[in-house]
Amino acid sequence: MGFDLNQQALEGHDDRLRSALAGAGLPVDDLTDAGRSFYRFSRGGETIGFGGLELYGETVLLRSIVVLSDQQGFGFGHAITLCLLDRAQRKGATAAYLLTETAAPFFRSLGFRPIARDEAPAEILTTRQAASLCPASAALMVRGLPA
Repeated sequence: MGFDLNQQALEGHDDRLRSALAGAGLPVDDLTDAGRSFYRFSRGGETIGFGGLELYGETVLLRSIVVLSDQQGFGFGHAITLCLLDRAQRKGATAAYLLTETAAPFFRSLGFRPIARDEAPAEILTTRQAASLCPASAALMVRGLPA
C-alpha cells in the first residue's frame, strides 16, 4: 500500500509520542536517551502513528512503532515501518533489528525473521531495549537492507 505519509521529527519527551506508546504497552523509559530518533507520521494533517529508530553504524534498532487505534487496519503500520527502514538505509544501515512481544507475524510479513539473541551484534544486545526494557520472551527479529 503506497501511502504518502508526512514525517515530522520529534523529541523523546513529546507528550503525544509518550502517550501513544504507553497506551500501546510499549516502553517509554528511555525515550529521552541520546541516540534515538522519533517521528510523527501524518496524512492530511491527521496523526496516524509514531515510530523510532536507533542507529548503530551499519545496524539499526527499529522501535516504538505504533498506529493510533482509530487508524489501525488500513496498512499504515506497513507504511510507517517501510518509511523507517528507508530512513535507516539512507543513513547507511545494512541490517534492521527489532524486539516484539506481540507483532512477530506483522513484521514477518515485511521480511523480518526471528533470530536467537546470541546471533545479534553486541551493539543491539546492549541497547536498553534488549538489555532491560523488553522481556526475555520478546522475539528478536532481523531484516537485511539492500545497499
